[in-house]
Amino acid sequence: MEFKVRLTGVTIKALEQVLRQGFRDGDVRVIRRVQALLEVGASRPVTLVAERLGLDATTVYGWLHAFMMDGLATLRYGRAPGRPSKLTPTQKRRLCELIAAGPVAAGYPSGCWSTLILQDLIQREFSRFYNHHYLAALLHNLGYSYQKARFVSDHLDPERRRRWPDETWQTILAEAQRRDAFLLFGDEASFAQWGSLSYTWACVGQQPTVPTCGKRRALKVFGLIDYFSGRFFWQHQNARFTAATYQDFLQAVLEQTDRPIILLQDGAGYHTAKAIQPFFTAQRDRLTVYQFPGYSPDYNPIEHLWKNLKKRSTHLRYFPTFEELTTAVEEGLAFYQQRPEAVRAAIGKTLDCLGAAVAQAA
Repeated sequence: MEFKVRLTGVTIKALEQVLRQGFRDGDVRVIRRVQALLEVGASRPVTLVAERLGLDATTVYGWLHAFMMDGLATLRYGRAPGRPSKLTPTQKRRLCELIAAGPVAAGYPSGCWSTLILQDLIQREFSRFYNHHYLAALLHNLGYSYQKARFVSDHLDPERRRRWPDETWQTILAEAQRRDAFLLFGDEASFAQWGSLSYTWACVGQQPTVPTCGKRRALKVFGLIDYFSGRFFWQHQNARFTAATYQDFLQAVLEQTDRPIILLQDGAGYHTAKAIQPFFTAQRDRLTVYQFPGYSPDYNPIEHLWKNLKKRSTHLRYFPTFEELTTAVEEGLAFYQQRPEAVRAAIGKTLDCLGAAVAQAA
């Protein structure tokens, strides 16, 4: 039989304060208990609250009864004496398996693991409660680190990506060597007038600030880098990228060289548009075009160059005028154009990913 409980505003505020402290302390026991009380206090059925939190209904009834009898005092957990209980080697291996499977497979509505979720997982699976500070040390000892996640498109072609480094790339590289051709990785980047942010040192509790003009303008840059020499070709513009401006850029690169060009590009619309196909056909004696696998920026070393260029030219900088932004970006572009060894250093990580044999051939 379900019954409803109504909490006063004062009680709700007190529970919310305890909940905030629970999050600060990383105490999943307090968090789950207060969440259950607040939801029951919002007239939600106990059975539904228990199901949502992965608990037995009798547990929630017990918490509710204890709270009605003794109030906030029931939300204080004493710290167990001595060091936290350790997981056995078998339990640690099982924990690693659960982490590898992901939080969704373990029943959590999250794409990535947080300390609180892992704290709850360990308590649920092994009946061990770890303070979130000690849990970080445990995870580190198991070979884990706290990292920023990245998106991976659900349109990936895993088989084509698998073949590209070991088969497709090797064929393209051999062709470039046989023809004594430039092997150019191409891509585009936008440099916003409002600048870009990155990490910096600052006093604890005082978040650093950087002025911004707030204007939604950006400098657009076409770029190509040669795999063998590190030579850097670029062209910037104020307008958006189109098939026509892409063709103008490629035509300018062809006029600067007299050797064959093998171009690797991604699937951007202006790269593959119908309007640019006649140009590719007319230039096929000197220009050969290959496509990266879909959604594979990690195979394109110019991505590292853009990252370094933004760090050099726009990170944490204020550009009151568009001309000042253009000047800063041009300085960075010229720096890499005049230093092919810096380009090679910037793309080294990607070259390593393409395999030791490929890097050695370069």
